[in-house]
Amino acid sequence: MSSASVLHQAHPFIVPEEITNSLELKPRELECLHLLHKCKNMDEFKQTHAQILKLGLESVTHVADNLIVACALSGWGSMDYACSIFHQIDEPTPFAFNTMIRGYVKDHTPNAALLLHREMIERGVVPDNYTYPSLLKGCALLSALGEGMQVHGHVLKFGFDSDVYVQNSLINMYGKCGDINLSSRAFDQMESRTIASWSAHIAAYTSLGLWDECLRLFGEMSNEGWKADESTLVSVLSSCAHLGALDLGKCTHGYLIRNTCGRNVIIQTSLIDMYMKCGYLEKGLGVSENMPEKNIVTYSVIISGLAMHGEGEKAVRVFSCMLEEALRPDGVVYVGVLRACSHAGLVDEGRRHFDKMRFEHQIVPTIEHYGCMVDLLGRAGKLNEAYDLIQSMPMEPNDVVWRSLLSACKVHHNLELGECASRSLIQINPHNVGDYVLLSNIYACACRWDDEAKIRTEMVSRGSVQMPGFSMVEVKRKLHRFFSQDKSHPQSHEVYEMLHQIGWQLRFAGYSPDTSQVLFDVDEEEKRQLLGGHSQKLAIAFAFIHTDERLPIRIIKNHRMCNDCHTFTRLVSKILKRKITIRERNQFHHFKDGTCSCGNYW
Repeated sequence: MSSASVLHQAHPFIVPEEITNSLELKPRELECLHLLHKCKNMDEFKQTHAQILKLGLESVTHVADNLIVACALSGWGSMDYACSIFHQIDEPTPFAFNTMIRGYVKDHTPNAALLLHREMIERGVVPDNYTYPSLLKGCALLSALGEGMQVHGHVLKFGFDSDVYVQNSLINMYGKCGDINLSSRAFDQMESRTIASWSAHIAAYTSLGLWDECLRLFGEMSNEGWKADESTLVSVLSSCAHLGALDLGKCTHGYLIRNTCGRNVIIQTSLIDMYMKCGYLEKGLGVSENMPEKNIVTYSVIISGLAMHGEGEKAVRVFSCMLEEALRPDGVVYVGVLRACSHAGLVDEGRRHFDKMRFEHQIVPTIEHYGCMVDLLGRAGKLNEAYDLIQSMPMEPNDVVWRSLLSACKVHHNLELGECASRSLIQINPHNVGDYVLLSNIYACACRWDDEAKIRTEMVSRGSVQMPGFSMVEVKRKLHRFFSQDKSHPQSHEVYEMLHQIGWQLRFAGYSPDTSQVLFDVDEEEKRQLLGGHSQKLAIAFAFIHTDERLPIRIIKNHRMCNDCHTFTRLVSKILKRKITIRERNQFHHFKDGTCSCGNYW
């Protein structure tokens, strides 16, 4: 076997000593390679490099290659120094090029990797199957679809399209670049797949937010007898978290326990995120308490999860524990802290942490931090202060900031500021239908029906279509989706009959539909009918039919619930003795014994 082949087998790091011992090396060459193995920092490496130069061995192929590997790929190395070594080689080997390409990608400078590949081709150095996985990873980091397709062309030209590692890299690259069709085509064309192939394909769907497809592929993979690796399970847990598929998330957790894996921080953090986003706060906290160690990402997930569940004070305490462990917070953690203060109405606490972030931890606030502060002040009804903060921001406010103010104006019935926020939103993005809906709702609440009609007409003239609100409930590991006034479900007749029975019992407890929540100029009877068919109520009725009365009901919504649905659900939890968890886009409501975890503050 040639030394080049041996070097390739040892890629991606320095050739192991047991292999170097088998090469036909001169004593001095072998001694230099052994010294490279022992280097633990750049100072030791430079001393070894100086000795190699003194002995005149820098032009020996396997010595030069090992120099580049040690410098480019080690945790203590330097790509600038590796580059200086590389450019002193008259005829670099494919291995040297591959190492430099991988080093640039590892160093998060993928543009340099693409340029080096071009130089490799121009100099007539023939790439091999080790060239393209790193190069395609570089394209994925850049989200450079065009460059990725060009690299794919080279893969075909040099005949590496049947190499499984290259194919896996193609699946990953196309997925990260947002072209799921090409990613799927690369996967479908594989004659022989590995678990990494499935993992890359599932991750591609996950990166694009195609959660249902991710779970479908996971089921298909399992049916074919593949044992999921940790990367796949992270994707599955992420999909369960976004869909609120708690039962499947629990099954995945059980899989991890049975296979004695999932002990690392990434898997444990994914489990916490899944449980919290699926509404099972206690279990998520239980997983966190059993972790032997937590990193900054873990704490960020815990704090954000507590924020979603309205546990602002507890989130602030967890943040204090993180500081006591000498973990330095970053901007992401502070976003979670500020959101926790916002959801719990902790205005003074939020102001204090905003100042602490800037002055004590020297973190420059981003647009996201200012958005959290606007949301905090807006929820608390301090609309003028929120507006003044927007005016004082050092950057241009984005649509999220103005939308937070507009939403607060709707809740607190401030038409003047609402119109101001709406004008700014339309300037930024005139095609976002949700912004028009918010303003039209503000007009409707003020009974300004002519202005409300003008906004609706403008929506139609712009071709804007509002995404309908829906509620999903998981029953026997299957998600059932309901829209407002929905009668498309196969069991819609039973659902409406159950809803009628629930409503009959609530009326005896004093429940009366809040028709002020119907933002249409129709009579009271029609308003009551419209309220009665809200998607959340249909999902609750379906859950009553199909779940054990001792089990909690968990529902996922894509829109904010109305006040009437909030009152309805609160009374159901009291009169019918059921615990109900509702997940909106950014917040959970836990209804039990006639109370809600939000304290009617949301």
